[in-house]
Amino acid sequence: MPEIELYLLITLMIVGALVAVHTRYLISAVISLAVVGMALAVAFLYMQAPDIAITQIVVEVLALVILIIAVSIGKEVVDIKGKWETLTIGVTVLFVVIFAIFAYRALADLPPFGSPLMTVSQRYVEEGLKQTGSANLVTSILLDFRAYDTLGEATILFTAILGAFAVLRNIGRKAK
Repeated sequence: MPEIELYLLITLMIVGALVAVHTRYLISAVISLAVVGMALAVAFLYMQAPDIAITQIVVEVLALVILIIAVSIGKEVVDIKGKWETLTIGVTVLFVVIFAIFAYRALADLPPFGSPLMTVSQRYVEEGLKQTGSANLVTSILLDFRAYDTLGEATILFTAILGAFAVLRNIGRKAK
């Protein structure tokens, strides 16, 4: 697994989270949280967990749509003009290209579609009771063999809830 890409994604997530906390504008905080969530989805792809990445993307897109609607209700949209318009377009294109490169490299490491990946599940069924001691095979798979995936999915939901609380809070918001 390429480590430098993972460290860059983690750095992007930290910067996005700091921007979300310190910005004066709610829409900026929402967009910063979306950057954090999408970088997390790509990080899950790098860690070869496409099921968690799909869960993260679904939660992220739904949360982003809901938060943008909640933030923009009753507010007028301000147009960006002049030098700022060019800068905004340039930064947006740069982020989209960087995200596409990371996503392509992460997807290139996944096995080809249709390749047999179910060899591990047979071992789970045959040795699950002996190795875990759990009478319930599903519980033993979720909490012993696939514990990191379960932790990842719980982290996604927890992060989405914390992001919603952080963006929609009134206390601690800087005055304009």
